[in-house]
Amino acid sequence: MADRVTIQDIADALGLSRNTVSKAINNTGVLAEATKERILQKAMEMGYKTFAYANAQRENESFSPGPSPVQVADSSKNTIALFTGMYLDNSHFSSTMLDKFQYEISLLGYSLTIHRIMPEDFEQLKLPLSFNIEHTAAILCVEVFNHPYCSMLCDLGLPLLLVDAPFSTYISPLPADLLLMENTSGISRIIKAAREKGITNIGFIGQPTHCRSFFERFLAFHQAMYLYSLPTQECYCLTEIHPHGATYRDYLRDHIGKMEKLPELFICANDFVAIDVLIIFREMGISCPEDILITGFDDSAESRVVTPSLTTCHIHSQIMGLSAVRLLIERIRQPNLNYRTVHTETSLIYRESTGGEFGNA
Repeated sequence: MADRVTIQDIADALGLSRNTVSKAINNTGVLAEATKERILQKAMEMGYKTFAYANAQRENESFSPGPSPVQVADSSKNTIALFTGMYLDNSHFSSTMLDKFQYEISLLGYSLTIHRIMPEDFEQLKLPLSFNIEHTAAILCVEVFNHPYCSMLCDLGLPLLLVDAPFSTYISPLPADLLLMENTSGISRIIKAAREKGITNIGFIGQPTHCRSFFERFLAFHQAMYLYSLPTQECYCLTEIHPHGATYRDYLRDHIGKMEKLPELFICANDFVAIDVLIIFREMGISCPEDILITGFDDSAESRVVTPSLTTCHIHSQIMGLSAVRLLIERIRQPNLNYRTVHTETSLIYRESTGGEFGNA
């Protein structure tokens, strides 16, 4: 076998189609859980690039898969608490990430408790009533974008991992580890391909201060426009702060309707922003991709079934889950480590909303 393991190698080893293996590794399509687990296990055994570090992790004594709950130094602290500010349904990348996270920590002797932070908890800096600090070894935060609240959690003295983070952590870093998806290269590649097709009028839609990932995508847009010598036109950038839902669509409808001329391409902060824009376009009789191109981010389930299907960036949720386990367990075992910010790879996927791959530019 060649040194570099391919999806086809894994398919041949299991007697499955390449397409089936690709669905399991990229977390796309529908597969039986047993089939998916079998494929992922084989990929890990064979050292496929996405899972190569997982083998090293298992061979590294400092991250061996003991101990069981009764072997933990303080057996009462065998719980990892998940704090979240939203309902994480199957459309959100975190649902798959957390499935993997929960499975992996269970092998290490930890259980997961889930705590929803309500708006009044954020305002009053209150811990959820269901949270028991005496049994908690560490805290995992998902969609917790309130800087004062995260700062309060840091003061508890427990290992803390933020999956995404308040955008203000750029200005006021927190004593916590951060795990994010890679937010730059996909947007840069889209703008490069657009420029090569002669597309120069490009706008950005999304609230940069919503979270750190949105802010990084906003910065990536400006950076790529600069790198490819394209003018950033603020009239094409809709970045004001509005709650999502009907109010946000009203804002989009009003501002898009006032544009004297539409850009050739809108880059949106995530898929749900892009879908809101597509709804407004439909109301206004604007056709995508015929009249204007649009991209999202996250590769949500909706991005694949909306018409037109969305060009987007796929988040490798299972890799984020494994990375979250490593970061938290290392922090539990070595609390004096320097704090780390880790970005996991994302993959650009061209679909109908950009007319395919910009005509293979």
